[in-house]
Amino acid sequence: MHKTFQAALLAASTLAATTASPSAYAQDTSTQMDEPGRNVFEGDSFTIGAGAVVTPDYSGSDDYVIAPIPAIRGRIKGVTINTRAGGAAIDFIPDKRGAKIDLALGPVATVSFNRTRKVKDPVVAAAGRLKMPVEVGVSAGFTVNRVLHDYDWMTFNTDVKWDVAGAHDGMTVSPSVSYNTPLSKSLLVTVLAYARHVDDNFGDYNYSVSPVQSEASGLPQYTGKGGWDRAGVGTLVAWDLSGDLRDGGVSLIGVATYSRMLGDGKDTPYTSLRGSADQFMGGIGIAYTF
Repeated sequence: MHKTFQAALLAASTLAATTASPSAYAQDTSTQMDEPGRNVFEGDSFTIGAGAVVTPDYSGSDDYVIAPIPAIRGRIKGVTINTRAGGAAIDFIPDKRGAKIDLALGPVATVSFNRTRKVKDPVVAAAGRLKMPVEVGVSAGFTVNRVLHDYDWMTFNTDVKWDVAGAHDGMTVSPSVSYNTPLSKSLLVTVLAYARHVDDNFGDYNYSVSPVQSEASGLPQYTGKGGWDRAGVGTLVAWDLSGDLRDGGVSLIGVATYSRMLGDGKDTPYTSLRGSADQFMGGIGIAYTF
C-alpha cells in the first residue's frame, strides 16, 4: 500500500476524477464537442480505477517505492462518492444541470500509512513505526463551471479531519484547487495545486525525534510543531479509448506531481538529514466508467 499521504491523496483523488464530468461537460449544445449521443454523466454513474505510482517511501523520504492506487467515483441520486487516499469523501449536495456554481459538502474519512510499515532507510526504520491514524471530518467546496469556455471547470475544496484512532490525536486542513479542461472529446487535462496545514499534535507525532527514538536511530532529538507542512502542484491527463469521454468505458490515465515539505515537515531530521524536502510522484492507471 501507499505510504506517502499527500502524494497518494493526489493520485487517488485525481484518478477517480478523470472521468467525473460536472454539469459544464454534461450539458447539451450544438457544438462539435457535444455532438448527439449517450452521455453517461447526465444521470447516475460509477467509475472504478486502479493504477501504480512511484512515490516517496514516507513523507520527506528520498527513497522511492512503487505503490498501487485504487480509485472509485460514483453518483447515485445526486449523492457523489470520491476517493481519498485510504478512504473516501461523500458529497450530499446534488449538482444542478446547467448551473454556474455547484456546491459540495459531506463527510470524509481516511487512514494514513506514513511510516506505519517498514521503510527502506535503516536509520528512520530504527526510530520505529507509527500507529495508523484514522482521520474523519468534513469535506466542503464549490465548482465554477464554464470558466474559460463551455466545457471547463475549476474546483476549490478543503478537507478538515481529526484523528479518532489515538495516533496523533490532531487535526489537518487540506485545501486544493484544480482546473479541468477537455482538449478534445477523448482527452481531459487537469492541473492541481494543494497544501496541508497540521496542528501541534500532528507535527509532534510525525516529525519529532524523541529521546528514545534518538538513542535507537542516532538522529538528533527534535520537537515537531504544527503549521503548513506541505504544498504541491500536479497534472493529470486522461485519454478515453472510445474517443469520447462522455460515453463511459475505458480511459487511460497519467499523473505527475511535485510537492515541497515545509516548516517542521522540512526541518525534521527524517527529512533534512535522511530524506529530501523535494517530493516527486508519477504514475499510470486505467479507469472504467458505466
